[in-house]
Amino acid sequence: MTKKLHVLKSQSVILSVVIVILVAVISFVNPRFLTQGNIITIGQQIAVLGIATMAATMLLKSGLFDLSSAGNISLTCVLVALLITEYGISPWLAGLLGLLGSLVMGGINGVIVSKTKTPPLIITLGMSWVYGGIALVLTGGVFTSLGGQFSFLGRGRIFDIPVSILIFVAVSIVVHFVLRNSRYGRRLTAIGNNPEVTYLSGINVDRYVIANYTLSGGLVGLAALVLLSRLGSVVATVGVGYELRAIAAAIIGGISITGGKGSVLGAFLGVILLGVLSNGMNMVGIHSLYQDIVLGVIVVSAVIMSNLDKIRKV
Repeated sequence: MTKKLHVLKSQSVILSVVIVILVAVISFVNPRFLTQGNIITIGQQIAVLGIATMAATMLLKSGLFDLSSAGNISLTCVLVALLITEYGISPWLAGLLGLLGSLVMGGINGVIVSKTKTPPLIITLGMSWVYGGIALVLTGGVFTSLGGQFSFLGRGRIFDIPVSILIFVAVSIVVHFVLRNSRYGRRLTAIGNNPEVTYLSGINVDRYVIANYTLSGGLVGLAALVLLSRLGSVVATVGVGYELRAIAAAIIGGISITGGKGSVLGAFLGVILLGVLSNGMNMVGIHSLYQDIVLGVIVVSAVIMSNLDKIRKV
C-alpha cells in the first residue's frame, strides 16, 4: 500500500497524467494537434530547451545554478557563425571550436563559484552579461546568416526522425546514466544534499563543482549548435530566455532547487509539458500575451508541489 502511495506521489507519474489530460483536451479542441507533423514540430521546438534543461538538471542536482546559459548560447552561436562566414572555416570544425568555447565558459563559471565561495546565482548572472556582451561586440548587433551551411543538426533527419530530437533523447539518456549509475553522479547528488558532509568525507567538492559547470557548459554549447543549425542565422541575443525556461522545466519535473532530489525522467517530462503547453496554446488560439502567465502559474505550482513535505511539517 505504501509503495502504491509513493508511486502516486511521484512527480513523473503526476506529470505523465497531466500531459495525457492536456493532449486529450487540446486534441478535442483542435484535432490537428495530434497529427504526425505537429508532433514532430513539438519535438523540434523543445529539442534545444531539452538539452539546456539536462545541463540545468546536472547543476541543480548538486545544488548549483547557472543563469549564464543564455550568454553561453548567444556567444557560442555567434562564434560559430563568424568562424564559418568571416574566416571560411569548415562548419563542422567551427562547431567543434564553438563547443570547446562553451566548455571553457562553463569552466570559468565553475572556477569562480568554487574558489570565491560566492552564490552561483549572482556569479552566473554576471557572467551571462559578460558572454552576451562579447557576442554583441563581435556582431555589432548585426544579423548574421550562415547561407544554408551547418544545417544538419537542426534540420537534418535520420530514418525520417529529426536529428535535433535524436540528440535531445540521447543527451537525456546519457545524463540519466551519469547521475544515477556513476560514482561521479552519486557524488554530485551527495554535494547537493549536504556539501559540508561531502567535503568532510574526503571528496574534493571544488573539483566536482568545476567539472559540473564545465560539462553543463558543454551541453549548453551543444544546445547552441542545434539552435544555430535550425535557425540558419544568428543575432547576439539569440539565447535570451533559455536559461530561465531550462531551470523552470527541471523544477516542473521535480528537480529540487536546493539540490539532491529529482530525476532526469522528471526533467524530460517537464520539457515535454512545456512543449505541449506552448504548442497547444497556439493551436487553441490563446493569445501570446497570456501564455507567459499560464507558464508562470505552472512553474509556481510545480515548486509548491515539490515542497509539500516541508509545508506539512511547518
